[in-house]
Amino acid sequence: MTTERYNARTAEPKWRGVWDANKIFETKNGDPRPNYYVLEMFPYPSGRIHMGHVRNYAMGDVVARYKRAKGFNVLHPMGWDAFGLPAENAAMASKVHPKEWTYKNIETMKAQLKSMGLSLDWSREIATCDPSYYRHQQKLFNDFMKAGLVERRSAKVNWDPVDQTVLANEQVIDGRGWRSGALVEQRELTQWFFKITTFSDELLTALDGLDRWPDKVRLMQKNWIGRSEGLMVRWALDAATAPAGQSELEIYTTRPDTLFGAAFMAIAPDHPLAKAAAESNPALAAFSDECRRMGTSVATLEQAEKLGFDTGIRAVHPFDPTWTVPVYVANFILMDYGTGAIFGCPSGDQRDIEFARKYGLPFATVVRPPDAGDDFTVTDTPHDGDGVMINSRFLNGMTTDAAFAEVARRLEAATLGNVPVAQRKVNFRLRDWLISRQRYWGCPIPVIHCDACGPVPVPDADLPVRLPDDADFSKPGNPLDRHPTWKHVACPQCGAKARRETDTMDTFVDSSWYFARFTDPWRTDSPTDPAVVNAWLPVDQYIGGIEHAILHLLYSRFFTRAMKATGHAGLDEPFRGLFTQGMVVHETYRLTDGTFVTPAEVTITGEGDERRATLKGGNMPIEIGSIEKMSKSKKNVVDPDDIIDTYGADTARWFMLSDSPPERDVIWTEAGVEGASRFVQRVWRLVGEIAERTAAGERAPATSEAAIVIRRAAHQALAAVGSDLERLAFNRCVAHIYTLANALGRALDGIKGDQASADLSSSLREAGDILVQLVAPMMPHLAEECWAALGHSGLVAEQAWPVVDDAILVEDTMTLPVQVNGKKRADLTIARDAAQKEIEDAALALEPVQKALEGRPAKKIIVVPQRIVNVVG
Repeated sequence: MTTERYNARTAEPKWRGVWDANKIFETKNGDPRPNYYVLEMFPYPSGRIHMGHVRNYAMGDVVARYKRAKGFNVLHPMGWDAFGLPAENAAMASKVHPKEWTYKNIETMKAQLKSMGLSLDWSREIATCDPSYYRHQQKLFNDFMKAGLVERRSAKVNWDPVDQTVLANEQVIDGRGWRSGALVEQRELTQWFFKITTFSDELLTALDGLDRWPDKVRLMQKNWIGRSEGLMVRWALDAATAPAGQSELEIYTTRPDTLFGAAFMAIAPDHPLAKAAAESNPALAAFSDECRRMGTSVATLEQAEKLGFDTGIRAVHPFDPTWTVPVYVANFILMDYGTGAIFGCPSGDQRDIEFARKYGLPFATVVRPPDAGDDFTVTDTPHDGDGVMINSRFLNGMTTDAAFAEVARRLEAATLGNVPVAQRKVNFRLRDWLISRQRYWGCPIPVIHCDACGPVPVPDADLPVRLPDDADFSKPGNPLDRHPTWKHVACPQCGAKARRETDTMDTFVDSSWYFARFTDPWRTDSPTDPAVVNAWLPVDQYIGGIEHAILHLLYSRFFTRAMKATGHAGLDEPFRGLFTQGMVVHETYRLTDGTFVTPAEVTITGEGDERRATLKGGNMPIEIGSIEKMSKSKKNVVDPDDIIDTYGADTARWFMLSDSPPERDVIWTEAGVEGASRFVQRVWRLVGEIAERTAAGERAPATSEAAIVIRRAAHQALAAVGSDLERLAFNRCVAHIYTLANALGRALDGIKGDQASADLSSSLREAGDILVQLVAPMMPHLAEECWAALGHSGLVAEQAWPVVDDAILVEDTMTLPVQVNGKKRADLTIARDAAQKEIEDAALALEPVQKALEGRPAKKIIVVPQRIVNVVG
C-alpha cells in the first residue's frame, strides 16, 4: 500500500455511493439525541457552482460531520433559492421557459454539490419555485394579512427601467438596480408591503442577545433600523408667503438643541406643501419632476449633488416670531423619512453646510467643542458632536444634553393653534418591506381584485395560485399582465368578474422562511408543524456572506416573528449562531489590449520580482493584475469541476479550510492547491505505513518513551482540533493536524526494523485512528479509504468522536535550559514535581556544567520554576 498513490477519482465516487446507499445523512425528526441544526445559505441555481460555494458548503459540512460524531442528531439540508429575474431574462434571450432553465441548472449544480461529498440530507430538498413550496408561502401571506402585517398602499418606489420592476431601497446600489445596473427612477405605484416596522423596537433590542453573531453584522442592522429620540416640532408658516390652506410645517429632529442655528427648511418634492406651491409655479413643478427621476435609496441621495428650489415660503422660528427662514424643495429629502421635512443647521451638518454655501444662506455656529472658546466658528467643517451651546440665547453655556431638555420643555409647553408646538418622539429609520415585483418568475401574490369587494385573499382551499406555463416572454415587462386568461377570475366573495393580482413577491420572501420549511418539508396541510419548528429552531449555526447582513437576515428575523404571531412557530429569532465567511479571490490577468483572460489560459514562470505570465501555447506577455473577488467579468474564476477532476474534492476542501482564517478572504493559488494535494498523499502514506508496520488488536498501555510521545501528540491534536472546531477556526485545526502528521512521521522513521514494539505499535494505531477521524470532517472520502486501510469494518462517518485522555496530556517531566554564567550549556530533563534541591543537584551533575565550572564550586544556583536554571560559578 505504501507504494500506491491515493486515487481520488476512484475513491471519492465509491464512498459517496456507500453513504447514499446507507442513507447515513438522512435526519429523523424525533430522534432521542440532542438536535443540532447547521445550515448554509442556499444557492441561486444560476448554472454552475463557484469556488465561493465550495468554501461556504465545505465549512458547513465540517461542522455537520463534527457535531454528528459528537452525538448530535444533525439537520443539514439543502435547497434552491429558485425564483428571480435571471431566469426570466434567460427566457427572453434564449427562448427557454424560466422553469426549464431553472430546473436544468438545479440538476447541474446538484451533481456538482454531490461531487464535493457534502453530508446533506437530500431527502429534504426544496426549490422555492415549486408550487409545493410557494403554496405554503401564499398561506403565510394570507395569515399575515389577517394579523394586520400586510398592507396595500400607494407609495413612491424605485423603478428599474431595464428589468421593469420595483426595487426595495436596499436593492438600489449607487442609484442603480442591483441586478441590471440601470439608473433607477421614482414612480408612484400601489404596492404590497409587509409591516416590518411593527417589530422595529423588538428587532433592535433583540440584537443585544445575539451574542453568537458577528459584531459588524449586528452594528449594520442597528444602523439600518436606526432608532432615534427627538422632537416633532411644528413651525408656523408666514401667512403672506404660504399657499392657501397651508399654515404650518412639521419636522422631526434629533437635535432640537441646535434650533438657533436654523438657516433654512427643506421639504421633499412630494410633500403636500411642495405640491401646493408647485400648482402656481411651473419652474418648481419641473424641478420636482426632475427630483422624482432619482432613486429613493439613502445612498443615492447622499451621493447626489444637493439641489434645492426656493419656494418663496418662509417659516417662523418657534422661539422668535420675528425670525423667518426660507423653505426649499430639496432633492435629498424623501417623504418616507420622518415627516418629509427638515430644518437645516449648517454648523452641525456637512450636507447642510454644502447646501447653505451653494445658495448663499447665512448661518450661525451654535455648538462649540468642550475645549474651545465661545469665539469658535464653523466655516467649512461642521461640529456635529456634543459640546457647549453658543449664539443660542437662553441656551448659551448649557451642554447639548441640557439644551435638548430645555428646548423640549419650553416647546411642549407652548402652543400653536391650541396644540403643543412640540412633543417627544422615538423614530426609526426602518421602513416597511415593499414586496411587490412586476415580473413572472416569482411567487404569485394570492389576492383577487374585485370592483365591489376590493382586494380579496384567495381562499386557502384554492392555493396554490400557480404560475401559467404559457407565458409570453417576447418583450420586457410582466408577462402576467398581458396573459389573455390567467388573470381573469371570479371574485371569491361575490362571484363577480374580477382580476388576479399580477405582481409577484420579492424573492427575499422565499428565503425568509425556508429554514423553517426544512424542518418538515413533507408536510402538506400547513407551512410548518410548530412543534417540529420549535424543536429545531433557531438554527444553531448559519453560514453565509456578509452581503446578506441587512436584506436577508433582517427579513428572516421579521418573518420568524410574524410566523409566531400567526401560530406557525413559537420563537422570535431564526439563527442562534451566525458566521460570515470571507470571499475567494484570485489574481487577474490581462492582455496588452486590456482584455481579461482566465487563469487556465495563463502560464506563470519565476518567483518574486522575476514572476512573469504568458499566454499558454505562445510567448504573448500577460499583465498580472490585482487580486480580486472571483468574477466572470474579470475572468479570474477557477472552475470547481476542473479542480475536483484534477485533484479530487478533498483537496479542494482542504485548501479552502487551511489557507486563511475562515472569516477572511482566501487567495486561490495553484501552488496552494498542489500543497493540499501533497498532504492528501502524505496522510495516505502515513496510514499505509501504520497499517503495515504495526499490529492490529487489543490496545497495550504506553510504557516506552516513544509510545508515550506519540500518544500524547495524538491526544494533544485531538483536544486542540475539537476546541478550534467549536470556534470554527478551521485553519487552526489544519495546523494541529499537520503537527500530528509530523509527529507520526518522526515516530515511524524511528522504528528499528519493519515492526514496532507492542506498546509503540498500539500507540501508533491509536494515533493513526485519531488522525483519520480528525481529517474526516474536512476530507471525508480520504478518511473513509484510510479507515478501511486500517482494518476497520464500519464507516468513519458513523464513528463517535474520539475521547481525549486528559491524563496523557499532563507531562510528567519538564526540560529546563541550564546556563552557566549567563551562557547556555545544557538541557535538564527532570520530573515536573521535583523539589528545588533535586533540580539544583541534577543541574550540577550535568557533564557540560561541570566542564564549564572547571572544578570550581558553584557560588549560586537560581532556579526559575519551570523556566530555567542559572548557575553562577
